[in-house]
Amino acid sequence: MTADRPVVGVVRLPEGANLPLPAYMSAGAAGADVVAAVADEFVLAPGTRALVPTGFALAVPPGFEVQVRPRSGLALKAGITCLNAPGTIDSDYRGPVGVILVNHGSEPFVVRRGDRIAQLVVAPVVQAAFREVEALAASARGEGGFGSTG
Repeated sequence: MTADRPVVGVVRLPEGANLPLPAYMSAGAAGADVVAAVADEFVLAPGTRALVPTGFALAVPPGFEVQVRPRSGLALKAGITCLNAPGTIDSDYRGPVGVILVNHGSEPFVVRRGDRIAQLVVAPVVQAAFREVEALAASARGEGGFGSTG
């Protein structure tokens, strides 16, 4: 960790040759954009999903996670988003990073090498202690579930 931010190690994999590493696209960006490390372009048909390689692996420092999130522009313009969003890359995972894209749009979407497909957000993690109890403390909401607050 540097004085003001954690350091995430990045190993470029062979399929990531000549592609940019994750990068923040503005000074205030919370997410670092990642690109597709596909060998050949492919079409993501409406209603289908695919695991898209990024061409790198990460070493996330203990006490942090990296969240894989959709890019808002792709979602708005083409209906492309990430399944399992936000996905989590744990601090002890060292394998290749992939992005599960899904096409919720009405048109086929072409994924090309180097296309920005998702963003990574580094976030602190707190591991809770889960303990079995006899009863839960009462709350104003109680057991009200989906839609119960209006």
